[in-house]
Amino acid sequence: MKRSTALSLLLFAAFLAGCAGEPRREGPLDARMVEKLSAVSLDPAQAGRILNAYRASHGLGPVRPDPRLMAMAQRQADAMVAKNALSHDAGGSFATRVEAAGLDSARVAENLGGGYFSVEEAFDGWRKSPGHDANLRLKDATRYGIALSKDPRTSYRAWWVLVVAAEPEVRREMGAAAPGPAVWFGNNPPPGR
Repeated sequence: MKRSTALSLLLFAAFLAGCAGEPRREGPLDARMVEKLSAVSLDPAQAGRILNAYRASHGLGPVRPDPRLMAMAQRQADAMVAKNALSHDAGGSFATRVEAAGLDSARVAENLGGGYFSVEEAFDGWRKSPGHDANLRLKDATRYGIALSKDPRTSYRAWWVLVVAAEPEVRREMGAAAPGPAVWFGNNPPPGR
């Protein structure tokens, strides 16, 4: 086999391994770490209070919990744990997940986090990252979903997902709308008007 072909195959194998995430920890786990991880919990209402206080400090309106976004966030958090990879594509492409949830893709954002052992730590990390911070301050956002998934054998142990979204846009089909007042242009109305 030519050297360039072998190198290409090696690089492709490394790429595939990177897509699969890190290998899981093997052997005995540190009991203190396991205990610390078991104490990590998520109260969605508390997360909402943190998020709304931050948004209010920037002159933005509040967001409310949304069951559809909660479910979307939980599926993504679980997918990241399963793949041991902090990735927006762990549970399928972000665009596909947004469409499946019936969201307006121009007005939805997702923050991922790993290794935070409290909701306060997760929000602190997101506020310190310009891209994540912009998502927290999504102007049109009115709803949120947040999730936590844990596994002591994974690289981050605690995996967080926050989804914020605007209200869905009302979409009407042309034939479905109720007839409204006639509109015409020009100086003369159509006959019968």
